Amino acid sequence: MKMDACASLWPMSVLLSPIVSQFDTEEQEASHDQWFRAKVEEAMRSEKPRLPHDAAMAKVQAMIEECRKVRANNSVV
Repeated sequence: MKMDACASLWPMSVLLSPIVSQFDTEEQEASHDQWFRAKVEEAMRSEKPRLPHDAAMAKVQAMIEECRKVRANNSVV
């Protein structure tokens, strides 16, 4: 994940290989990990009704199909 627009917000650190990590620095990786874990905890504590797996997958598949249609309509021939 490139964060060029926010590069000045991140402290300098060891650069990570794109083969090993999707992040440019260890700080970016740690920050994302902390954010992700907080989101998972929040979701697990949520009182909202759960979406069954099949319904979630159908929703994602519909989103993918919509993106394919948009790309097909915007492709340059």
